[in-house]
Amino acid sequence: MSQEQALTERIEAGEFGNLTSVVLSKDGEVVYEHYFDGEPDALRNTRSVTKTVTGMLLGAAIADGKISSEKARVADYIAHDYDNQDVRKSAMTAEDLVTMSGPLECDDSIPYSRGNEERMYLIEDWVGFYLDLPIRGFPAWTPKPEDSPYGRSFAYCTAGVVTLGQMVENATGQQLEDYAAERLFEPLGIEQAEWQFTPLGLAMGGGGLGLSSRSLEKLGRLYVSQGKFGGKQILPAEWVAQSLSPKADVAEQEGFEYGYLWWLRDYSVSDSNYRAGQMSGNGGNKVIVVPEAGVVAVITKVDFGRRDAHSESDRLFEEQLLPFAMQVTR
Repeated sequence: MSQEQALTERIEAGEFGNLTSVVLSKDGEVVYEHYFDGEPDALRNTRSVTKTVTGMLLGAAIADGKISSEKARVADYIAHDYDNQDVRKSAMTAEDLVTMSGPLECDDSIPYSRGNEERMYLIEDWVGFYLDLPIRGFPAWTPKPEDSPYGRSFAYCTAGVVTLGQMVENATGQQLEDYAAERLFEPLGIEQAEWQFTPLGLAMGGGGLGLSSRSLEKLGRLYVSQGKFGGKQILPAEWVAQSLSPKADVAEQEGFEYGYLWWLRDYSVSDSNYRAGQMSGNGGNKVIVVPEAGVVAVITKVDFGRRDAHSESDRLFEEQLLPFAMQVTR
């Protein structure tokens, strides 16, 4: 039995959850590909993997001179008559949003958070929902930003990324989906993308973007190759490097740090540690990149809402996919 067959049979046995596809590439070449649902062209709803795409669009807008830098103030690009007015709102930056460490009270992991995404979905103006939130408080048992690694206090917030999408749209003067197609998807040869939209018609930068597994691999490959694809510099190498550098510590998930809408962690193979970045979405959906090894793995699943869905995908990558890729010789 070949290595490919053995890997396929182990996944099909259900040890790693309900997978729909796996695409694995090494140095720009696909070395393993299997569609467990028999649909290679399906557009995968990988949920919050979309957030990382929105981060890519911020990098593109900065490179194009549409946004001054990641330090640009959100208020300079989105006009809004704030509820709960505070000078810290007007000082909030794109970097605050792209690192999930803004000053507003928003935490999707806490059901009673004022900014929990489920509350956002109940109203029409999702961007206004975020901007009207009160300032986040830090009780004595919660580390303040100045006492936290990297000077930021992480709180996972979908509404902030939706707002980042509005910022990019306003800055570029294009609908977010059109800017994504022109600036990112077309240069990568991605022909199909299915966006979700807010009630007011903004492309949903926080989740639900449908892309094929091969298209997701191309997005990952962009970050393995320092922003280049097909010999062209699509995103600045510096933006790619900064995106994959830790900007906040994820206290509630041991071993994880956070970059610019990238989850960061180490994987161990044969006593060697490899630093990886993840685009990650509900259900265990992941695009994992290991730049130093030239490896990209796309894992799509439909285990939505299952607590162990992410750990299953991490284990599949560490125990099976990364070792498989490292053994490939060309």
